[in-house]
Amino acid sequence: MLEDSDKVSLLNLARTTLEAYFSQESTMAFQTDSPGLMEHKGAFVTLHRKGELRGCIGQLDSDRELYKVVERCALSAAFEDGRFPPLQQKELDDLDIEISVLTPFQRVRDIDEIVVGKHGLYIVQSFYRGLLLPQVAEEYGWDRRTFLEQACYKAGLSVSAWKDPQTEIYIFEAEVFSDPKNPVQDSGS
Repeated sequence: MLEDSDKVSLLNLARTTLEAYFSQESTMAFQTDSPGLMEHKGAFVTLHRKGELRGCIGQLDSDRELYKVVERCALSAAFEDGRFPPLQQKELDDLDIEISVLTPFQRVRDIDEIVVGKHGLYIVQSFYRGLLLPQVAEEYGWDRRTFLEQACYKAGLSVSAWKDPQTEIYIFEAEVFSDPKNPVQDSGS
């Protein structure tokens, strides 16, 4: 679990990274001595504008410190999410930022292990992959079966691929918090 101050630091880092991109200024190197921000963890940065999804990119593995993952994912969510055109500077004032810090993945042997609202899903079959964050199922009111089907769909598989023994199903949890423009909220992990 991250300290509230770490959450605020990460959210501020994501926003200042985007602002620096548009102002073409180099950001001062982020410095921290917080153990939580130095851990190697995967994370997602989700951007919303006026309540609508505007970009979401994450990094599953933890090849670098958490603050570096968030910095990279903020830029990727703004400019590399193929579902959306690149973010424009005029959108910054209306932008809400949400960060999801991931726990390690655990392989599921029985779908009853999946707790909707608590777990995210990562579906793998051959070179097909799909991930849905824990909060997605809650936002859409999905049950376990629908959650599995939608994760398969996102992976580019048939919605029933989760039943295939060749399909690997992983669960994970996420510590989710949102923009400092709004009160820091912890949606639980």
